Amino acid sequence: MKQTTKRALLLIASIVLTFIFLRVSLYISPNSNFDIGQYNIHHLFTGLLVLTIAAVPLLLSECKTKLADGLIIMFGIGLSMALDEFVYLIATDGSDASYLMPVSFWGGVIVIGLTVLYILGVWLFTRRCQP
Repeated sequence: MKQTTKRALLLIASIVLTFIFLRVSLYISPNSNFDIGQYNIHHLFTGLLVLTIAAVPLLLSECKTKLADGLIIMFGIGLSMALDEFVYLIATDGSDASYLMPVSFWGGVIVIGLTVLYILGVWLFTRRCQP
């Protein structure tokens, strides 16, 4: 399997599986919150932190090892966590109950779906550019 194909599949799988895991776990336990003092830390912010931790070494190295594969998976997890809350935090009041509303769910499905299509488009484009 070519390196770009493997990376695209790892990225897509980590994004989709994280989205499914988040939605199922927060459907089962909707009042699970990560609070620090009086602040509720949404998984958007945790996702941005995970995404940043993974992206910097990926961008600054030419590593093609299992470590790079792990960083790609970590990047996909962080990206999924951030994108999952994109529509939710814009279109709702940000409450636990609002997370379970259809606008939040379908907004997440659309944003994740568009991201997967974007990854596939970039993957197809890079395949055409390679000798």
